[in-house]
Amino acid sequence: MKKILIADDVSVSREILRSMFEADYEILEAADGEEALRIIEEQKEALRLILLDIFMPKMTGFEVLERVSEDDRLTKIPVIVITAESTAQNDMKAYEFGVADVIAKPFARNVVTRRARNIIELYEQRRDIEKQLEARTEELRASQLRLEKNNEFLVNALSSVVEFRSIESGAHIVRVKEFSDIILNVWVALHPEDHFSSGDIKQMVMASTLHDIGKIGIPDEILLKPDRFTSEEFDIMKTHTTIGCAILERFKIENSDFYRYSYDICRSHHERWDGQGYPDGLVGDDIPIWAQVVSVVDVYDALVSPRVYKPPYAIPEALRMIYAGECGVFSPKILECLDVARNRIIEATKQLA
Repeated sequence: MKKILIADDVSVSREILRSMFEADYEILEAADGEEALRIIEEQKEALRLILLDIFMPKMTGFEVLERVSEDDRLTKIPVIVITAESTAQNDMKAYEFGVADVIAKPFARNVVTRRARNIIELYEQRRDIEKQLEARTEELRASQLRLEKNNEFLVNALSSVVEFRSIESGAHIVRVKEFSDIILNVWVALHPEDHFSSGDIKQMVMASTLHDIGKIGIPDEILLKPDRFTSEEFDIMKTHTTIGCAILERFKIENSDFYRYSYDICRSHHERWDGQGYPDGLVGDDIPIWAQVVSVVDVYDALVSPRVYKPPYAIPEALRMIYAGECGVFSPKILECLDVARNRIIEATKQLA
């Protein structure tokens, strides 16, 4: 049964209030503040209203309110202050604690019952709405999770097309994704001014798996060549950046952050800080951060992984080459992130070997 707590040190007042509500509620009584607080804490799930006097022994009504305000669960129980000491100052103090109403003694029975029932009904409606919103939020969260999983499946399926055309690309895609996740999270920690959310980072990491999607359009005799490229062949290989963008444009979604991250990474992951990259010769901050991150981890993985034309470099040597600019010039900020993430990158490299 739903309960009402009457906290008042005057027994006559408690009896009068009890008679007004006992037909519809189980009535709990407290003769001092300490007892009132104990009942509130024990009965918080069942209480629908607290009728609280201000001046009581052991603990005043204000002290009870102060303790109640420290627990968010208790603040959802409506409180009506019923006091013989109703002054502007006391009333304001009570309202500052979030009480629903203040009624002065002596009170009219019908006034108290009407206000109390209105307040109980209001809080119960609010409680029902909150429960509905929580349930709806859970539904939306579950729906969003299913959508994310479906999107991840489609992206993985698309990026796997490259894997089946190149014996190197499948593992490379997995490692680039893992390394990008590490570097991007370091970037967020070092550069909070960019205001990247966890959702942004998750989308950037997923977009990194599409960086080489354009290799689908590279002829087999070049893509699968077991030797270094000629300059003419390398020029053709470089077109995988723009081919990838052309593929993505077929699936373009306006105002989609994921599309933008995917497009920028696909097109610009071979750009270099000094403008010596391709296909657009972008310089400095004209290269999107997410593309810069994929750029450096793409180079790192190429160095530490075996290729048909070279054995893998040792991890320290690969990092030294990147820091020294022997594989193209990277942003000082990106190199700083790589340095901060060095141990995590090394550990991930060993685990994914």
